[in-house]
Amino acid sequence: MNAMRIDRRSFLVSTAVVSGGMALGITSAEGAPTVPWGPDMASGAEFSAWIEIAPDDTVTVRVPTPECGNGAMSQAAMNVAEELQCDWSKVQVAFASIRRDFDEKGSYQTGFLSFFSGHSTGKQRLKTTLQLGASARERLKAAAAARWQVPASEITAANSVLSHASGKKLRYGQVAAEAAKIVLPKEPALKPQGEWTLLGKKSPPKLNIPEIASGKAVYGLDVKLPGMVHAALMQCPVHGGKLKSHDASAVMKMPGVRAVVVIDPAKTPGSPVKAQSTFGFGDSLCQWGIAVIADHYWQAKKALAALPVEWDMGGGAKWQDAEAIYSAAKALRDKGPGRDLKKTGDIATATGKRIVDGDYGTPYAENAALEPLNTTALVTADSAEVWTNTQDMAQAFWVAVDETGLAPGKVNMHQTFMGGAFGRRGQGDDLRMAVAVAKAYPGKPVKVIWSREECFRQGRYRTPVFTKMHAVLDDTTGLPQAMTADIGYVGSRPGFHLPLGFSDQPYFNSGVIPNLHLTSSALPVNVLSGAFRAPCFNSHAFVLETFVDECAVAAGIDSLEYRLKLLASWDKSWSDCLKLAAEKSGWGQKLPKGEGIGIAISCWPVANVRKNGTVVAAAVRVAITPEGVLMVKQIDTAFDCGRVANPDAVRAQIEGATLFGLNVALNEELTVKDGAIVEGNFDEYPISHMADVPPINVHFGALSGHERLEIIGEAPVGPVQPALGNAIYSAIGKRLRRTPIRKADLSWS
Repeated sequence: MNAMRIDRRSFLVSTAVVSGGMALGITSAEGAPTVPWGPDMASGAEFSAWIEIAPDDTVTVRVPTPECGNGAMSQAAMNVAEELQCDWSKVQVAFASIRRDFDEKGSYQTGFLSFFSGHSTGKQRLKTTLQLGASARERLKAAAAARWQVPASEITAANSVLSHASGKKLRYGQVAAEAAKIVLPKEPALKPQGEWTLLGKKSPPKLNIPEIASGKAVYGLDVKLPGMVHAALMQCPVHGGKLKSHDASAVMKMPGVRAVVVIDPAKTPGSPVKAQSTFGFGDSLCQWGIAVIADHYWQAKKALAALPVEWDMGGGAKWQDAEAIYSAAKALRDKGPGRDLKKTGDIATATGKRIVDGDYGTPYAENAALEPLNTTALVTADSAEVWTNTQDMAQAFWVAVDETGLAPGKVNMHQTFMGGAFGRRGQGDDLRMAVAVAKAYPGKPVKVIWSREECFRQGRYRTPVFTKMHAVLDDTTGLPQAMTADIGYVGSRPGFHLPLGFSDQPYFNSGVIPNLHLTSSALPVNVLSGAFRAPCFNSHAFVLETFVDECAVAAGIDSLEYRLKLLASWDKSWSDCLKLAAEKSGWGQKLPKGEGIGIAISCWPVANVRKNGTVVAAAVRVAITPEGVLMVKQIDTAFDCGRVANPDAVRAQIEGATLFGLNVALNEELTVKDGAIVEGNFDEYPISHMADVPPINVHFGALSGHERLEIIGEAPVGPVQPALGNAIYSAIGKRLRRTPIRKADLSWS
C-alpha cells in the first residue's frame, strides 16, 4: 500500500472556481493538476477531487473510502471540518471517483488509500483531510482580507463565517470564488491536537443517516438503470471445479429469459497496462460458473434452478468433511518443521517441573453480510461502467480493467453503500464474475445478484487455524521460561496466513519468556479463504489468551495478576486496560456457583511496537446452569487507541466488533461435505439474535492520550473470545480449546 508521504515537496493543493464557489484538490508533485477534471460521470460532473465550497456555504467532501455502516465517510468530513471551521450542518459527503485517481496520477492515493481497512483516522489519511480543511480556510481568510484591505491574520474563521474586529462579516460562500484564485506562499501548518474543537470533543451522527432512514441511500441492490436486465449466478459447488455440460435450450423459452452465459476463468483478457493500487489479481479470480440473464431477477433465478447442469467437481471433492481437512492440517503441522515465525534462546535448556500443553482450533466461518453480493455492469466494445459496493475501489477498478481488457481510461466505477462487509467485499471476485457476465451480454446494464445460498457456499471464509502450544513454567515465578507454538493454517491464500495477534504480542517481545520457538505451516485446499474481520488475529487471540490462562492456573496465580506480570515491562496502557476491565467486571468478587469471569487482552493490527495499534482488554461474566445452558451476563471492555475522534462512533464500533467476536466464539462453523459447503442460509448458520445480546460496557478510562487515533473496528473481535472461554473455565472448570462453544458440553454438578 504505497501511500505517499505528505511533505513540502510532494504535497500540492490546487483550486478552481466552480459555479461561483471553490473546489480544492490534492495530489503528489508528480501528478497532473487536480482541477478541472474531464468526463462527466453518470452521477454528475465531479469538479473537485476532494472538497467544494458552494455559494450557499454547503461543503461537499468527496471521500475515496467506502461506507459500509462504519461511518468512514462522516469521519473524513469531520477531519476536514476540524480545520475548515465550517458549519457542520452544511457539510455533506459524496463518493469519489477512482478513475480520477488514474487520470490524475494519484489525486486520492496521496496519503489516503481508497481501500478501507478499518478506520479513517490513520496518520496519513488524517493528515491529508486536515490539510485540505486548513488550506481551504486560509484561502477564504485571504480572500476576505483582500476585499476588506486588512491583514489576513486579523480575520477569524468559525462556523462558516469570516469575521474582523471592525464588525465586518462574510459567509464562506460569499468569497469562495475569490478564494479559489488565491495562491498561498505556503500551505498552512495544522493545529496541535490540543486545540481541536470537533475531533474528540463532539459526536455528530453519521451524515448519511437521513438518507438511510428515508430510503434514499443507494446500496448495490438499489441500482436501477434504463434497460437494465438481471442475472442469477451459479458456480461449481466444489471450489475449483469446472462446468462439464449444460443445456441452455431447456430454459430459453421460460418467461423473461434472454441468455445463458458460461463463465470460464481462462477467458479473462487481462489488463492492457500494469495494475496499480491492488492486492493482486490472484485474490479476485473467477470460478467456473453459469448465469441466466432475464428481465427480472426472479425469472433468472427460477430459470437457473431449472437449468440442466453437470459439474466436474475436481480434486476438492476428496474432502469428505471439514474434520478431514482439519486433521490433515494438524498432521502437516505435527510433521514439522514449519516455517519459523520467531525464535529466541534455546527451549531445550528449560528445566521447570510444571508443563502446560494445549491444542486449539478455530474452524471455517462465513462473513455473513446482510446484503447479498451484487454488482451492475454495462460493457460495450470500447467502454465499461460498473456500479458496485466494494471495500476496495482501487482493486475493483483494476479488476474491471483486467476482465474487460479495456484501457483504464475507458472504465468508470461507481461506489454504492454496502449492507455489511467484514472483509468479504474486499477481494474483487464478485465484481469480476459480474463483469464477465455483462461482457457476454454487451450494451445492456446487467445486475448480477448472488443468491443467499450462493453467498454462503461461494464465500472467502475465515482461515481455519489449529495451534499446538507447549510451555515450561519457572519453578519459582510460575512464568514461562520456555514456550513453543506450532500453527497449522488451512486455506488457499497464503497472503492471509497472518501471525497478527500471535508472534507480535508483547509476551514474546519483552524478554519475559527467554526461550521461544514459534513455527507455522499451511495446508492448501480447494475451499477458498480470505479476509475475515481481523484476519487470523481473530483466531490467534483465542488461542494465545486461552493458553496464557492455562499457564496461570498451572502456576496457581490469579489470571489477571499473571498477565500483569507478563506485561510488566511493556507499555503501561496494556496493564491499564486489564485493570480497568477487571475492575468494572467485578473481578475478585465471590460469585454464585456456576458463575465466572474471564479476562483477555490483545492488540490489532501490530502489537510489538510500543504505542501502536489498538489494545483491547475484555472481561466476560457468565452463568451456566447445571444442565449446561450458558448465559453471557455482562461484557466489559477497556481500550487504548491513543485518542478518539468521535466517542459515540468509537463506542458503536467496539460494541459491534465485540458482538461479532462473541458470535464467532459461540456459534460459527461451516460444514463441508465432499469438498462443498453445506450451509446456504441463516436458518442453517446460527447467529446471535438481539435477545441474546448481553450488556456491553465500553470504558474509555484507559486511553493513554497518545497522539495516534488508531483502528477500532477489528481489535475487539479478538479478546472477547478467549475471555468467554476463560469465564466458562472459571465457572465450571471446563477448558474449551475449540470453537464454536455451542457444540461443547457445559453441564456440571
